[in-house]
Amino acid sequence: MSKRHLYALAFFLTALGLSAFIYKAKVLGLPLQPDAQTPVWTVEARLSFMPGAGSIKVNFEIPNSPPGFSLLEENFVSRGYGLTTQEREGSRSAQWAIRHASGVQTLYYRALVYRDPTRTFSEPAPPYPPVPELGEPYDTAMQAVIAEVRRHSADIATFTAQLLKRLNAPNPDEDIALFLTKVATPAGRAATATTLLAGARIPTQVVQGILLEDQQRRAQITPWLAVHTGEEWLFFDPASGRQGLPTNFLIWGRGAESLARIKKAETFDLEIAVKQSFAEAIVVAERRAELAHSRLIEFSLLSLPIGTQAVYTVLMLIPLGAFIVLLLRNVIGVKTFGTFMPVLVAIAFRETQLWAGILLFSVIVALGLTIRFYLEKLRLLLVPRLCAVLTVVVLLMAVVSILSHRIGIETGLSVALFPIVIMTMVIERMSIVWEERGPAEAIREGIGSLTVAALAYLVMSIPYLGHLVFVFPELLLVSLAASLLLGRYTGYRLLELFRFKALAGG
Repeated sequence: MSKRHLYALAFFLTALGLSAFIYKAKVLGLPLQPDAQTPVWTVEARLSFMPGAGSIKVNFEIPNSPPGFSLLEENFVSRGYGLTTQEREGSRSAQWAIRHASGVQTLYYRALVYRDPTRTFSEPAPPYPPVPELGEPYDTAMQAVIAEVRRHSADIATFTAQLLKRLNAPNPDEDIALFLTKVATPAGRAATATTLLAGARIPTQVVQGILLEDQQRRAQITPWLAVHTGEEWLFFDPASGRQGLPTNFLIWGRGAESLARIKKAETFDLEIAVKQSFAEAIVVAERRAELAHSRLIEFSLLSLPIGTQAVYTVLMLIPLGAFIVLLLRNVIGVKTFGTFMPVLVAIAFRETQLWAGILLFSVIVALGLTIRFYLEKLRLLLVPRLCAVLTVVVLLMAVVSILSHRIGIETGLSVALFPIVIMTMVIERMSIVWEERGPAEAIREGIGSLTVAALAYLVMSIPYLGHLVFVFPELLLVSLAASLLLGRYTGYRLLELFRFKALAGG
């Protein structure tokens, strides 16, 4: 197979892995850091009222895809009431109903929201509104205000800003003052601005929301103007004329009317409390993926049972350890017993810790090697000899564990985690090298094996890498591509350059 095919395959694997990684990190928001947390806000609306006679029906506006935020979860508390939710014209409401109620009634709505920059104001472009007919002298005053504002503006955004500036002027002119005589609330001022903008044939609507600030017992419901420019929605504060929603402003409902409407109740009290907390970023990202109907999350390791996930947190590290072995053997030139023995020993080091693991491994191999030399004098065949060495290795592990426990060193109990078959083959391989090429070469390869295992352990113990390969296993495709490319490397290894340095100098 040609090199061109190999390079094309490596490029495809790298592009595929990086594309999936970027999508999951940027679009789905899966965290790049282990134990990353995302700020979330718990908002709780408490609606209390004294019911009248007869059936009670409560309509309460609730958040519906607010721009800049997403709902992580929501709950309703309404003992004895029937509950339905309705969506209509971009808004969403909860409807409680009951045939009869007495005494003070209290209904609760609680939502957990988090910041989501991908959420935008999704209202479709509205039709141009008809010019309102207010009657005289309001019609004349409205046309005068519109003509004056139009002279001092260049587009819809500047027109709206100029109009709000005049509405909020400390000393408004007589035309503006005519519209402000009956305006006593922020919602009323927003409705007045909507009327004047409609006179200029500019589509607008009022949205109501709250500022998400920590530890608010009674958040203030604030109206804002949403103005459509023909291409996009722009937001304006009707009290100051400032353009743009604050980053922590949660749009709760749409329209200038009260968020709550109760049939058979004269008065009610609406109280919204806010509290900030933190949630695991990966939980928030999974919820975001659900909202986006992403199939990548459904077929990811995160969808597995918790026990199975714990297994894969270790298994996904094995390719990293194998890649370290590849670099050290094929590029650096370190000699080891076997190809994957250092990786399996490195996994055992995760439980025993590095220095204790090296000590236990050296003790077991040294004792096993002694027994192996004795068995050599018995002239056994290969399979019976390996079976005998395996039995001795297991017994040695048991003895080391018992002795370490008796003297109070609990680390020795972890020796059972070492791969028994691999250690058996190491002992067999080391004895053969000892006989064929001498003890120096056998010890050198033994030290090389431990060195590679230790380096693989250090890499596999980095929490950041472990998190990345578990949450983004597609990154292993990049490692696979690198392994394929290194598979064609036939040049000198780094340690061989030192070996032939004298020849190069000659």
